[in-house]
Amino acid sequence: MAVFDTPQAAFGALRPVCVQLTRAQTVENVRLLQALLAGVSGAALQELQEYVLFPLRFALRVPGPKQERLVQSLVQCISSVLAATCVKKQELLQELFSELCTCLAPPPSSGKAAPLSEELKLAVIQALHTLMHSAYGDIILSLYQPSTLPLLGFAVSLLLTLAEQEKAKQIKISALECLQVLVLQCDCQEHRHLDEDEAQRCGDLFASFLPGISITLSRVITGDIKQGHKPTVSAIRLFYLIVGLVMADAQLARIPKSKEKLLVEQSRISELMIHRGPDWSKSTAEKLSFLLHKVVESSSVHPHWKVRLELVELVHHLLRNCSQSLVDSFSHLLKGLVGLVNDENSEVQSRCNEVLQGIAEQRIVAQNRALADVLSENLHSLATALPRLMNCQDDTGKVSTLSLLLGYLKLLGPKINIVLNSVSHLHRLSKALVQVLELDVTDVKIVEARRSGPPCPLQQGVQTGRCQKKYFRFFTEEKVFQLLQQVCRVLGYYGNLYLLVDHFMGLYNESCLYRKQAAMILNELVTGAAGVGVDVLQEREVPLNVDDLKGSITSILDEYMDQANWYLVTSNDTEESSSELSVQHSGLSVLAGAVSSSVLLPSLEPPVTTRTMNSNIWQICIQLEGVGCFAAVLGKEFRLLLLSALYPVLEKAGDRTLLISETALGTLADICEACGYDSVQRLINENSDYLVNGISLNLRQLAHQPRASQVLDTMLKHSDASLLPLVEDVIQDVLSALDQSYNSQAFTFLRVLHSVMTALVQWFGVPSTEEHTQTGKGQSAARSQGQQEVTMTRQEMERFFLDYVSQKQISEGDLPDLEEEEEADEIPHAMPEPSCDMEGEAPMPSHAQVARDVMERCIHLLSDGNLRVRLKVLDVLELCVTMLHPHGNHLLPMAHRVWPALVTRLISDDPLAVLRAFKVLCTLAETCGDFLRRRFSKDVLPKLTSSLLSQAPASARAGPVYSHTLAFKLQLAVLQGLGSLCERLDMGESDLNKVADACLIYLSAKQPVKLQEAAQSVFLHLMHVDPDSTWLLLNEVCCPEGYEPPHASLRPVKLSGMGRPRNELTDNVVLLLQRLQQHEGTGPGTSTQEASPP
Repeated sequence: MAVFDTPQAAFGALRPVCVQLTRAQTVENVRLLQALLAGVSGAALQELQEYVLFPLRFALRVPGPKQERLVQSLVQCISSVLAATCVKKQELLQELFSELCTCLAPPPSSGKAAPLSEELKLAVIQALHTLMHSAYGDIILSLYQPSTLPLLGFAVSLLLTLAEQEKAKQIKISALECLQVLVLQCDCQEHRHLDEDEAQRCGDLFASFLPGISITLSRVITGDIKQGHKPTVSAIRLFYLIVGLVMADAQLARIPKSKEKLLVEQSRISELMIHRGPDWSKSTAEKLSFLLHKVVESSSVHPHWKVRLELVELVHHLLRNCSQSLVDSFSHLLKGLVGLVNDENSEVQSRCNEVLQGIAEQRIVAQNRALADVLSENLHSLATALPRLMNCQDDTGKVSTLSLLLGYLKLLGPKINIVLNSVSHLHRLSKALVQVLELDVTDVKIVEARRSGPPCPLQQGVQTGRCQKKYFRFFTEEKVFQLLQQVCRVLGYYGNLYLLVDHFMGLYNESCLYRKQAAMILNELVTGAAGVGVDVLQEREVPLNVDDLKGSITSILDEYMDQANWYLVTSNDTEESSSELSVQHSGLSVLAGAVSSSVLLPSLEPPVTTRTMNSNIWQICIQLEGVGCFAAVLGKEFRLLLLSALYPVLEKAGDRTLLISETALGTLADICEACGYDSVQRLINENSDYLVNGISLNLRQLAHQPRASQVLDTMLKHSDASLLPLVEDVIQDVLSALDQSYNSQAFTFLRVLHSVMTALVQWFGVPSTEEHTQTGKGQSAARSQGQQEVTMTRQEMERFFLDYVSQKQISEGDLPDLEEEEEADEIPHAMPEPSCDMEGEAPMPSHAQVARDVMERCIHLLSDGNLRVRLKVLDVLELCVTMLHPHGNHLLPMAHRVWPALVTRLISDDPLAVLRAFKVLCTLAETCGDFLRRRFSKDVLPKLTSSLLSQAPASARAGPVYSHTLAFKLQLAVLQGLGSLCERLDMGESDLNKVADACLIYLSAKQPVKLQEAAQSVFLHLMHVDPDSTWLLLNEVCCPEGYEPPHASLRPVKLSGMGRPRNELTDNVVLLLQRLQQHEGTGPGTSTQEASPP
């Protein structure tokens, strides 16, 4: 609450102090006056403003040196008066302005700034700031007349000197803020907005100061980073405000061509005034371009985000107000703006995007041909330097460079065709993209990765993403690739699609070095043209024509699926590589009556290197990804192209190269999603008619169409049982083709037959091997619960007594003639063959008939000279046996026929074949049972046991590497399967003894652990067949317990294993005896499963 509310009361209190201050200029008198002023109301002080200011101004005008403390007190008191009142007289405003500036002026004799204290400088600057804000209404404009130009220049010079040379941060900031107020660009709301004429006059006036202000501010902006970010931010703000005022397009457009003539007395002033004509504007713009380049370069990399944010505002302000006058500077301005799109600070990034969006919405570039030309030239320069920059910059620099390139394209927007219609520009840009996108094809793992088994269900593979991860030569950062994708998509969105497709298809065909990159770019161009996944600033002028898009996609697909580009060598596999070459040299159509293309006959080339195969694999993958992109773009319209696209994609889905196969499966998923099929199975089934027709036609021309079998392979793997009626004829065609070309194409067809049998086993629910095993064990356990509970048939009873008599004779040494025994064994099992079609028997289902036909071919091919063929035959044979298990009347005759060749594979073949053949034998034992007993005992068991015995010393002394050898795997497989074979075939005592003797040595602690465990499993199975003999054998080796006779009249039990010292067999034998004791202790109801190996 003021003490003096009226002018009269205030005057009475202030008069003595003012008189005293006029007489004696001391700090104490100034402070006394300032203390009294605090008690005067604003209205009263306004009336007494000039009276109170007089002694203060008088004290400042007194000639001679004055104490800095006194001057500082006077300036602060003046500032407090001005803060509470308004200056309403022009003369008072100009005089105060001059007097305050004089406080900072150097002595007339020296050219340097006065050695004033920092406190005084800050007080004077703040007083000037307050004075400018205290000017009432239009009074402020009295300072901005041609006559006051020297005074303004004096103030501007003083403030610029302080801003540049002072070390104190607060003084620098205050000087820059005061200068901003002085040029009428204050941020506050106290000053009214200038109208057009007033702004025009101020612009003419400030044009005289523009060189000094802009040069000094550029030095402040690019100065030492130690000055902090606030002076830099203030300098940038003042820079673009003063430049935006003086160089404003609206003002320059109103400048007359000739300079107005002033009065004679104003001629001296007229020399200081600048005429902002065309020549001056052009010259000034060139000089400002240099300064702006320095400012942008320095500020765009400044560590503080507020400096970078102010740079965005600078570009926005100048582009909005000076798009005509500073057009030559916009190459630097836009470079700075676009470079900050991916700034690490979210505020800078967001504001940058807003500015770019505003530029696009206001169509500043679209309506300014000169600005579009500048952007085009910048784009050309950047495209020329892009390969070099990508080769030498780090990942951060590459992201900045590509962000700049992308920003130029976005700003050009619909005007991008200016660039594309120029041959030089398009050539530079396309070659830059092709060079930057060069792939790294040196990784040998790409060729080595082969698909060994059936792939996972396709729907699971869809989630892994459409595109395979690629490795590029010039960059590793994923962000770089994403920016390159956006560049291509923006080109496709705004550019002439036919022109772009034609140009990049030319590069695609120009050289194999460009083919992969060109295909990637084409894929992204089409994606961008459809508006999918593209980030733009403005909509295109002409909407997309779907027919044009479809036409471009069709032409690209035709080129992709041309046999010279689709069937490339991707493997050293002799069969596969020869088939690819045969396709490339053939003159027949690649597709099944769908795609016809010109045949390119390549010249003889040197052997294909790993690098070339890697390159071919990536090319095929990129083309497959393209098919998926095109499907996503066209949606259900792509169904019209399925006739030409689906068959080749299915071919690649069956490719042996893992990368190609996975990519093709992803493409199928994309096609399925785009065309509205709810599953891949439905996609295949609904298009199976022409697929099956194509397969049938191509199987007849196998030499030229070796990939037809892969299509069937893929269809079988990814469909269900409903497909079988549609492909039955094709399967018969495969079998017929196999009969005609088994010498050259056997492996290819067997691979398809393997897929057929795998599919049949999966579709028709035949129990797996594990289920058979559990069933057999359950049946054995049921038999062990007591034969009395089972109602035996006459044939079983007869068979029991015949076996008993036979075993009795053998035990007495009366061995029957082997030939008679074999004949007697074979005749009963050969009997069912002629009766397989007897009346009343249900006809075989179609899938069983297919299995029988396939097994028929396997019998003939089981002795093929090619190991790969024999291995594949054994795999197929195992599936056939499993499939025919419910149809014993058909399986047993086939097993009888396959047995001789199978025995040969078991006893005299490559270890790999022996391993597979043993698996087939185990499967046969599960399904045929007694049929194999004597054959196995006579033909196979002696060889297996002798092999185990001969290999035991080698495995006992082998090191840890031995577990990776084929010999170890064969030993392990035989030991793991031998026990179950003996149990299922119900082997005789002599055979069981052979097995036990052969396996006993593998209980040694010297053997590998896995072999010991497998040997234990053999004895566990033998316990189920003949527990007494097994107990006796083990106790002969090691008897851990003594057995006392139950009565003294009985002799003591003596076993060879009693009293023996501990040896290498002891631990495993004791363990087995404990398991046997547990098995016997649980009673006769114990199931086989409880005593089986873990």
